[in-house]
Amino acid sequence: MTPADTPGGRSAPRARPARRLVASMTALGLASALAACGGVTDGGGDSEGFPQEPVRMTVGYDAGGPADVIARALAEGSQDSFGVAMPVENQPGANGALAVKDIAGRDADGYELTLLNASLMTITPLAVSDEEAVSWDEVDVVMSLVQNDYVLIATEDSDIDTLGDMVEAEEPITYGTTGVGTGSQLAQLALFGEAGIDGTEVPFDSGPPALTAVMGGQVEVGTVHIGDAMPQILAGTVKPILIFSEERNEHLPDTPTAAEEGHDIPVTQYSAVGLPAGADDDVVATLQEGFQEIVQTDDWQDFLDSNYLVRAESLGDEVEQEWAELGERYAEFAEEYDIDLGGDD
Repeated sequence: MTPADTPGGRSAPRARPARRLVASMTALGLASALAACGGVTDGGGDSEGFPQEPVRMTVGYDAGGPADVIARALAEGSQDSFGVAMPVENQPGANGALAVKDIAGRDADGYELTLLNASLMTITPLAVSDEEAVSWDEVDVVMSLVQNDYVLIATEDSDIDTLGDMVEAEEPITYGTTGVGTGSQLAQLALFGEAGIDGTEVPFDSGPPALTAVMGGQVEVGTVHIGDAMPQILAGTVKPILIFSEERNEHLPDTPTAAEEGHDIPVTQYSAVGLPAGADDDVVATLQEGFQEIVQTDDWQDFLDSNYLVRAESLGDEVEQEWAELGERYAEFAEEYDIDLGGDD
């Protein structure tokens, strides 16, 4: 089944690739230059060169999860682009905050990186104290990589086919989220609040159990990452109702966005490479060039396609500004609809 044949309800023009955080950098020109010289470093270099040794990537989430998979795919290209290995270590906890705070306390020499999810900077602060939240004073962004969109799903035999069906339901709708303080929770609480839907939240600890709950009838609908849902969508077990990205997702081109249904609620997970704040500009530039080389390869594009991810490449300051704007928007959702992401009564 090709993307144009995937389920999604009503017919629609083929979606354009999502453009939120798409590179403003001159990626094609840089890629050509890198191809000509064979990478940003030959792995040897002079005594002042960077990098001279392996660059560690710490992931604040469990092995096998979306962030871990992205980090390991990126690390596979490290030898070719940087001339050194990039071992990946997992340090799960506190929605990634544990790893980022650990990294923030290390030397900002470019040898300690982390896979940074936008939710840690945009949503987690709405659910935890200021002391527990990660601030931009602690970490800088090298570059953003991908977006991983959330899709609202129901079982294939459900009477719910559209958002309108949910609005018109006579009984409260049970809905599954991927956990407290997640984009899945925020997206659904904002949607239910804005659309006036009466619902009962059932939180799970990640996407797979939330998906299983929808499939097993424990909840009527749920919001999970497209990568979690697509195998079951393609198998005809579940169906997409709407997606929370700003534009239609290229992997589900027939599925409307929440905005198309009248509710402008763009809640998407972005992933980027981060490092301790205060790194030397030359080190950051070398990292950016190397990662840009990796994301221009066919292997990287194949990885994105097989995991239903969308390109979202921008550099440091631009990423921080856009994520900060998202955080402000999410805070407005929380205030307007009296959303409590901390799980308190």
